[in-house]
Amino acid sequence: MKSNIDEKYMRIALKEAQNAVILDEVPVGAVIVKDGKILSKGHNLREKSNDPTSHAEINAIRKACKKLNSWRLEGATIYVTIEPCSMCAGTLLQCRIGRIVYGALDPKGGAIESSLELFNAKNINHHPEILGGVLKEECSQLISSYFKSKRNK
Repeated sequence: MKSNIDEKYMRIALKEAQNAVILDEVPVGAVIVKDGKILSKGHNLREKSNDPTSHAEINAIRKACKKLNSWRLEGATIYVTIEPCSMCAGTLLQCRIGRIVYGALDPKGGAIESSLELFNAKNINHHPEILGGVLKEECSQLISSYFKSKRNK
């Protein structure tokens, strides 16, 4: 169930996605929150870092784990502007994130409900709470505008 708190943190993730636009990166932003406090933020940095794993979620997860001095993010929530891909969803599974909240669907690469349904897989050992569609119009518009501008160049 969506709350004002979810929208608050998704707006912060959208600001993080705007940071990616400034760097000419695909505009995806992520924020990890635990106990009402922001642990970390991240945005895509694949082009700048030449690292295919430098997605917003992975960057935020790395920072949060370092801050907590633990690979486990139990009880934390990640807010991400676009449905996580298979790599990011798998990492969220491995770090035992408590909750995943995302904005827009990713029909081509989403691994929560679009292309794959990772958390419905048989025999996985962790099932976070999942909420999609938070500020989906704003999230979708940001990424659509980015790719439209790229096509028009």
